[in-house]
Amino acid sequence: MKLCVFGAAGRMGRTVLRVAGNQPDVHIVGAVDAAGGPGLGRDAGELAGIGHLGVEVSSDAAAALLGADVLVDFSAAPAFVPMLRAAMRAGVAVVSGTTRLGSDAESLLAQAAERIAVLWAPNMSLGVQLLARLVEQAVRALGDRYDVEIVETHHNQKTDAPSGTALSLVRAAQRGRPELRPVHGREGDVGARRPNELGVLALRGGGVVGDHTVHLLGAADRIELTHRAASRDLFAEGALAAARFVADKPPGRYELADVVGTAVRA
Repeated sequence: MKLCVFGAAGRMGRTVLRVAGNQPDVHIVGAVDAAGGPGLGRDAGELAGIGHLGVEVSSDAAAALLGADVLVDFSAAPAFVPMLRAAMRAGVAVVSGTTRLGSDAESLLAQAAERIAVLWAPNMSLGVQLLARLVEQAVRALGDRYDVEIVETHHNQKTDAPSGTALSLVRAAQRGRPELRPVHGREGDVGARRPNELGVLALRGGGVVGDHTVHLLGAADRIELTHRAASRDLFAEGALAAARFVADKPPGRYELADVVGTAVRA
């Protein structure tokens, strides 16, 4: 699989480069840093700490996409639309974990799926996808006899809250109980908890990669469904599994749940 990494100088971009560089079936052919940071002009392998690859980190997405089968994107929302347009022009499949997308990006995703294979997910962990399935099933099965609360914890450098993953778990819970409405934190005399509340709380501190717990609280017991990420390698491995999945797929919008099914069957 011939791979281009977009957002190559970021934490996740460097992780994808490092993990991909150690996999014999992956050939890195391009690396892009659209933000124009200090990684520009450096060798992608040296930037990722795996030695010389002969691939220079560039700001030119069109050139970096030449010969690629798949583009893996972990960048920032402002760079997403130009990235996707470049991939569409090049006819290269896209796997993206960039979050906080605006309506223009969402619209372009639908357009792109008519021309290339596209897979976007707010969390590239296959385990988180399974967690979302379990949350939906549990919330539906337990009904309004159980209150639902979501707590997420991340490192102290994360700039957005709640996390994209927490929001995806909110949507999973709402598929189980459509009447649930998110409440982001509580302060002051807020009154008794309403049955349709879905509390969402974000904790920030230290170097936590990412913890997510969905609490299902009944009158006499409680159930906690938790996923804890111990390393960013987890997300890189998931993105590469997704890249392998879409590499030979026809144009369309794919989901990480499709990849989970493939992984389970394998």
